[in-house]
Amino acid sequence: MNLSDSQTGAESFPRRVSAMEAVLSHLRDAIERGDYAVGDKLPSEAELCRRLEVSRPVLREALRALQTMGLTASRTGKGTFVISSGPVEDPTFGDYAASDLLEVRRHIEIPVAGYAALRRSAEDLDHLAHLLDRMERETDTTAWVAMDTTFHLAVAQAAQNPVFRRVIEEIRDALARQSAFLNELGGRREQSNREHRAIVEALADGSEPDAVAAMTHHLERVETTLTSIVRPASADGV
Repeated sequence: MNLSDSQTGAESFPRRVSAMEAVLSHLRDAIERGDYAVGDKLPSEAELCRRLEVSRPVLREALRALQTMGLTASRTGKGTFVISSGPVEDPTFGDYAASDLLEVRRHIEIPVAGYAALRRSAEDLDHLAHLLDRMERETDTTAWVAMDTTFHLAVAQAAQNPVFRRVIEEIRDALARQSAFLNELGGRREQSNREHRAIVEALADGSEPDAVAAMTHHLERVETTLTSIVRPASADGV
């Protein structure tokens, strides 16, 4: 089965779909149709790679996304098992649920952006501008995700309060997992780059209201994209 031909119709996907997204879509549809029922074990990685004509790294990314969505669970030495016929509305990234992450980010990163606009140094601005330039040139998702978390740490650093940076450090792994998930499945990278640039421009202007507005918009788009992945419009009729 060649997923590049069967899972990437233009009418379903307005943008180019990655191999991982195609595999995930195929497996998610199979689970939701009941081809793999709750309690069933998925075929081995080797068998799925053969059937779907993809590499093992691509398959493993898709399997991780299925787990994040709450559809499957991996049992060491036994394989991957279906645990739900539909995705959970609140996926987990590392140690934290998406809703918890978003709640904390709204209460921390939005005011932090405002403080950063008032307190940032020339060195902070140079660091952020250089980081943003690198992110806009980067094509590798893993490298971009690492810089994404560094960007949010740098904004916290610019607020000149070490407690803020410590909070972002605590959730850094979860943020990276969420970022990778949204970029692989939601095509967020270019949009996120634009949102990051708006934040940096507000900091450079020293505008607290603009920085708060830019970070608010960024987090709202993160939440919207996450919701669209977990609960597609076709599933709830809107």
